[in-house]
This record gives sequence, C-alpha cells and structure tokens, in this order.
Amino acid sequence: MTLTVRPILLARSLRAFGDGAVAVLLPAYLLELGLGQLEVGLISTATLLGSAAATLAVGAVGHRFATSGWLRAAACLMVATGLGFAGFSSFWPLMAVAFAGTLNPSSGDVSMFLPLEHARLAGAAQGEARTALFARYSVLGALCAAVGALAAALPDALAQRSNFSRLEALKMPFLVYAAIGLAVWWLYRRTAASAMTAADAPAAPLGPSRGIVVRLAALFCVDAFAGGLVVNSLLSLWLLQRFGLSLAQAGAFFFWAGLLSAASQLVAPRVAARIGLLNTMVFTHIPANVCLVLAGLAPQLSLALALLFVRSALSQMDVPTRTAYVMAVVTPAERAAAASFTAVPRSLASALSPTLGGALFAAGWISAPLVLCGLLKIAYDLALWRAFRRHRPAGE
Repeated sequence: MTLTVRPILLARSLRAFGDGAVAVLLPAYLLELGLGQLEVGLISTATLLGSAAATLAVGAVGHRFATSGWLRAAACLMVATGLGFAGFSSFWPLMAVAFAGTLNPSSGDVSMFLPLEHARLAGAAQGEARTALFARYSVLGALCAAVGALAAALPDALAQRSNFSRLEALKMPFLVYAAIGLAVWWLYRRTAASAMTAADAPAAPLGPSRGIVVRLAALFCVDAFAGGLVVNSLLSLWLLQRFGLSLAQAGAFFFWAGLLSAASQLVAPRVAARIGLLNTMVFTHIPANVCLVLAGLAPQLSLALALLFVRSALSQMDVPTRTAYVMAVVTPAERAAAASFTAVPRSLASALSPTLGGALFAAGWISAPLVLCGLLKIAYDLALWRAFRRHRPAGE
C-alpha cells in the first residue's frame, strides 16, 4: 500500500504547487504579453477543454493499458506545457498549448492525472479509511497549491531586484512547472514494479453502475460550470482589477485561502463519519456559496476577503467526500472509468464558463461571475440532495 500510495501523494503535492503558482500568475502573464481580459478567459477555457478531452480518452480506452504508462505520459505532457507557455507569446500558439497541455487555472485538479490517481487510491483502502485517504490526497493538494500561490509574488520581486524584465520574470514559473513535470515522471518511473502490478488490477468500462454514474455526472456538470466562472485565474483577475491588489497581495490571499481549504478537507472525513458523505457534500457547500454571492456584492475589500475566507473554509469539504462517494457506489473494476466519466463532464462544463466570465469582466460586469457562480452552485446542492438523499453507498 505504501509503495502504491506514496508516489501518488508526492506527485499530487508537486503538481498542486505548480498549479497554485501558475493559476495566480496566468492572468498577469497574459496581460503582460499584451492580451486582453477576453483572451484570458478563452485560454482558461482551452485548458479545461483539453483536460476534458484527455480525461475522456482515459475513460474510454484507459482500461486497455497500464495505469502507470498513462501517468508517465501525462507527466511528459506537463513538461511540454510548461515549455510551451514559457516559449510562446502570441495568442493562437498559447491557445494550442493550453488545449493540448495540463495547465490548470482552477482551484481543483481537472487534469488526466485525476481519474488515474483516484482509481489507484480507491483500491488502497476501504470504507472510512478510503475517505480519509482521499482527504489526505486533497489536503496535500490544497496545502501545496496554497504555497504555490504564495510563490506567485516571486517574479515581481525578482524583476525589482535584478536585471530581468517583468515579462522575463513571469516566464520563469512556467519553466519551474516543466521541471515539476520531470519530477512527477521520475516518481512514477521509480515506483516499485510490484506496487504497479497490484495497482494495475484488471479494469473495465462502465457497466452495472452506468445509471448512477450518468446521473451524478449530469449534476456535477452544473457545479463545474458554476465553478468555471471563478477559477483561480479569474478570481485573481477580479481581485487585481476590482480592488487593485498586487500580485504579492493576491498570492497571499490564495495562500491563506488554500490553508483554510486544506483544513476543511482534513475535517471532512470526521464530519462524513457522523452525518454521511452526501450530507457533508451538500450542507457545507450551501453556506460557502452564500458567502461567494455576498463577496461579489461587497463594497469593501475587507468584507469581500472575509467572506471569501469563510467560503474557503467550507467549500472544499465536498472534494474528498465526493470522490469517496463515487468510488463507493461503483464496482472496483469500474472505478477508473467512473472517475473519468464523472470528471469529463465536469471539465467540459467548467471549460465553457471561463470565457463567459472573461466576457462579463470585459463588459464591465465585474462581480457578475461570482454572484452567478454562487447561485448555480446552490441550485446544484439542492438538486444533488433531492436526487440521492435515499441512496446510501456501502459502508454508510
């Protein structure tokens, strides 16, 4: 179990650090290149569409190949993504790299790594231990993403204290992102063969669980579409333009918000053990989204940040519980396919909304994405509870 799980947790931590940094830096980098707010939204959409396509491929044909091979291929793609963003400066080449690559502008993991790693983790534990393992996976991701967001202040500091221009300094985190891809490749390459063999147990496409997976995926689409309106890149843009925050201040906000998210995910298994996975997903999510709506309407920076911090302390408790719920309601052989086919609609749905969010920014309706996101997510929470409140997974 240790040989199977440890590389996943380390790789997730490294990837989250890279994602946390580039999500905050991406809008500043693109604006520094001379692109506009709409282009920021379009590139964010391209990253999510590409992730959805790659995740769909994993779900459709992934059971024919060893999971370890897919993971190493994804790491190579991560290297190419970092080099592409650092090397290109015009819109269409960046769009192509965004679509084909692994860049993640959101607060959660939406890449092809997700279903592969989830399937491995699901086979490493059972019942409440599985929820705790997914919580550990999510907590490490949130903590490292928070540190990455804090590191977003380094390019400006480097530009001020050296001969590098601001644009040259902003390119460097993407080179670090590529280096992280190499480290992730090494982690999966170095994993013991015995652990790989155990984790690569025979998988199958969706069968007996297809109905429930389709219903869950449909509801997850609503949540993901709403979340795409305020992916970290767009929330960073909102803070930069609505209240005039600097990159260092925005990075500090995402750092503390990430710490709160990590703490909430650590608590999630205990809450789920008391009230159930579904109730934890729904009844922590609703107040978080009320806070998001109010933050969008807040007239002062201090009030907006306070509401966003409360949201961060609640909004991610559904992440490990949602994953554990999906893994618990399908057969073991279907787990990789189920993880993929619940992740793909989320990626597709979330890919559409950053462009809408960018268009709303460009039109001057700068707080509309936050308000719309919160209202849609509340509707999702209520629909999910109504649809599955009588369905209890095994072990609850």
